Amino acid sequence: DVQLVESGGGSVEVGGSLRLSCVASGVSVSYYCMGWFRQAAGMEREGVAIIPDSGAPTSYGASAKGRFTVSRDNAKNTLYLQMNDLDPQDTAMYYCAARQGSCYGLRTSPYNYWGQGTQVTV
Repeated sequence: DVQLVESGGGSVEVGGSLRLSCVASGVSVSYYCMGWFRQAAGMEREGVAIIPDSGAPTSYGASAKGRFTVSRDNAKNTLYLQMNDLDPQDTAMYYCAARQGSCYGLRTSPYNYWGQGTQVTV
């Protein structure tokens, strides 16, 4: 089984930046699609960014384009999300997710491994 642990969340001022990390353990995720999702209070979970095992091409949700960058280091079994120019609408719990094989877009249903989340407050 894959265990995912997120870190890097916190409180930040409008216009600030944060870098989230997600460390995977249990198995190598080198052949997994991985992604970031977020869920604001009272809202459904939405896709932020996904990245295939090769690192490209990446896909972003509309709110993340131009501000967020997803990357991965397969040697470290780690996924990252660099978030810049944050605004209050980015306030949410951010989750790391993984699925073996190909990516299938920003929907939550294809992902069967999830972390516990890290809170981002702007």
